[in-house]
Amino acid sequence: MTNPLLQDWTTPFELPPFEAIRDEDFAPALDAALDAGRAAYEAIAENPEPPTFANTIEAMELADETLDRVAGVFLNLVGADATPAREALQRDYAPRFSAYYSEITNNRALWQRIKTLWETRDTLNLTAEQARVLMLTHRSFTRAGAALEGAASERLTEVKSRLAVLGTSFMQNLLADERDWFMELDEADLEGLPDFAIAAARAAGEEKGVDGPVVTLSRSIIVPFLQFSPRRDLREIAYKAWTARGANGGETDNREIARETLRLREERAGLLGYDTFADFKLETEMAKHPGAVRDLLMQVWEPAKAQADADAEKLTAMMHADGVNVDLEPWDWRYYSEKRRKAEHDLDEAALKPYLQLDAMIDAAFDCANRLFGLEFSPLDVTLYHADARAWEVTRNGEHLAVFIGDYFARSSKRSGAWCSAMRSQKKLGGETRPIVMNVCNFAKGDPALLSYDDARTLFHEFGHALHQMLSDVTYGSISGTSVARDFVELPSQLYEHWLEVPEVLEKHAKHARTGEPMPKQLLDRLLAAQTYDMGFQTVEYVASALVDLDFHHGPAPSDPMAAQAETLARIGMPHAIGMRHATPHFAHVFAGDGYSSGYYSYMWSEVMDADAFEAFEEAGDPFDAETAKLLETHILSAGGSREADALYTAFRGRMPGVEALLKGRGLDKVA
Repeated sequence: MTNPLLQDWTTPFELPPFEAIRDEDFAPALDAALDAGRAAYEAIAENPEPPTFANTIEAMELADETLDRVAGVFLNLVGADATPAREALQRDYAPRFSAYYSEITNNRALWQRIKTLWETRDTLNLTAEQARVLMLTHRSFTRAGAALEGAASERLTEVKSRLAVLGTSFMQNLLADERDWFMELDEADLEGLPDFAIAAARAAGEEKGVDGPVVTLSRSIIVPFLQFSPRRDLREIAYKAWTARGANGGETDNREIARETLRLREERAGLLGYDTFADFKLETEMAKHPGAVRDLLMQVWEPAKAQADADAEKLTAMMHADGVNVDLEPWDWRYYSEKRRKAEHDLDEAALKPYLQLDAMIDAAFDCANRLFGLEFSPLDVTLYHADARAWEVTRNGEHLAVFIGDYFARSSKRSGAWCSAMRSQKKLGGETRPIVMNVCNFAKGDPALLSYDDARTLFHEFGHALHQMLSDVTYGSISGTSVARDFVELPSQLYEHWLEVPEVLEKHAKHARTGEPMPKQLLDRLLAAQTYDMGFQTVEYVASALVDLDFHHGPAPSDPMAAQAETLARIGMPHAIGMRHATPHFAHVFAGDGYSSGYYSYMWSEVMDADAFEAFEEAGDPFDAETAKLLETHILSAGGSREADALYTAFRGRMPGVEALLKGRGLDKVA
């Protein structure tokens, strides 16, 4: 039988033929794609003609077309809709992928061609984009160890292979813990929970095959439970299970994986001549060195901690007034914070949520993209990989730009969190290729599905990443879309969140699920006035995680990561009643791959820019100012990694920002 993954796809917009793909198709397709890639790179390396940009760099840009297509399907499905067979394949192919890329960077003839081009670059008459691609190619080979020889080269290959295995195991262990744990609730245990939380718990029970409601470790279910349940004993059980992911002993325990990962990263950096892994990792980011990261984080930590400490005193007083005369614990914070928000801002999440329907918030994100960039979104009647996923064609002035896939609901086959990825990225080399972009979230199902305000912000955040992919307009796939510095990649996503706070957006799209009435102005005003509420808590839990990540990688690898985590938290004075957003055993950003290792600070680095960037629209007097939107698209959203990140931002804004806009946006600028 012909493998559908290796055929020409005659589907609309050349979408993967999901209905024809079986799990058993992946292994032979991946093997064939790897073989095709090896042959392509070998042909480039052994080309008897002298190296040119076209016969070497451009040829390399196209060498992995088959692998990109097949792996684009496989890796997206294993994250969004895992099966045991797919997870087994992921474990099997992680070291194979690593070995494949090591073969490429260890190919001496290929490296010599790249090196020759680099050394003669001033004579090649390259465009600015070509010069950028050559620099990035030379740099990536150098950082991958292409210049190493003998035992050092062999050892680096072994280290990278083992790290790939560890990252895959870490993520699969975390998914298993999240999938396996749930807490059954009696009808009496539903006391105090709003209707949307009860409906989500019942739907989760059905998904788990349980005759009754359950609390799972999905954020969209456990956070409302911690906010609203008056049962302190059950909140404690749920919170401890949530924070124990990856640290439950047995086969899914991630603590030893974290220890070995940190040790191997230290060795990798040393083989490449760097003092620490953080020095290695940050060299290519906007921050450049660990000191700049620590300075930013500590500028934010001090006022955030002061605010959190003051808030903790108020929440403790509320708890004592309830007759609970003990210390405030992490499983108490959200419950009493929700009570305080209702008392101080007259803002009740249960009253707010009916106005934030999932479909309405999708429409709001689309509407903002239309007003800013002229994009149109038309639903597509196509078969996708799961019944929950849906697709739209993205056009502008009748011209096809992208296919956008939204997969919004939590399920046990999906890893936690929210993310944006591309099954196909934009490029012009080899023919115009338009992207297939995915947003994957974990919202609770409902009829209709209702979002918290944080959920709605997440939807806008991921859609900002999607815009970065959809509007990409470069020649070379290696610099397309979100292929930018890690501490720049969150700028478009965090910037897009600001449009959810624009009053006219909510006035138009926030309508009651039952009555269809728009959100009352008084409720809208209270919602917007409370945007910085509990920001001490939110900032502390994030910055603590970022500082632990930095400490892990800026110095000798700790022999006991959990002890090292505790030392960092003690040194910075972590408030007792606030936990890290991501503790080590479930810190997937850092340990499920190298993506955010030494780089979890990136969200805050980008926030410095996104706060300043939205001020550009405010200064123009219109959140949808056409001229400012055009500058944003030209210099950031369409530019990919075609220039250094600071050059792109300066081209948009005229200067680089300071931390002041961030502190103001979080309401921390006046904290004593």
